Amino acid sequence: MNSKTEDVQERAIADYSLDGFDRKILGALVADARQSYAEIGKQVNLSAPAIHERVKRMKAAGVISRMSAILDGGAVGKPFLAFVHVDADGWGKSQRMMELRAYPEVEEIHSVAGDTCVILKVRTENAHALEQFLSQLYILPGVRGTKSFVVLSTYMERTVQADVTVNWPSVPLPPE
Repeated sequence: MNSKTEDVQERAIADYSLDGFDRKILGALVADARQSYAEIGKQVNLSAPAIHERVKRMKAAGVISRMSAILDGGAVGKPFLAFVHVDADGWGKSQRMMELRAYPEVEEIHSVAGDTCVILKVRTENAHALEQFLSQLYILPGVRGTKSFVVLSTYMERTVQADVTVNWPSVPLPPE
């Protein structure tokens, strides 16, 4: 296997500790990455050059891995969302798993523990297109089975958040 799979998703972030300003800056960028550093500076009470420097450091440390457009599935002709659990022989960080990146229907690939090997987030035009995608999965060596969970409604979908919940609301326990 001459594949480079070390780029699956690096978890090691350089020694960089986020402070309150960094978290506020990240929150502003997640809300709208098109904002200027001056606009973000007004929100977090820092100058535009200070925002620029902090963003530059967070990019260098790997805290910000990329900035991208978030597309609406329906607007691009892919309103059908499903999570596909793939059961396969010896998967994990393998060449076969990495080949799934070539499919434009695949939005996310997660190697997981439990009764399945990999979970895919897949977005297609309709159920028939999902069925065609699944037929391509079964061609891959080692795939033993799949379970698909079709999304009926999405109530929340967002990217990683930098905020930290300090005080969880207390929920009273029922009487014993």
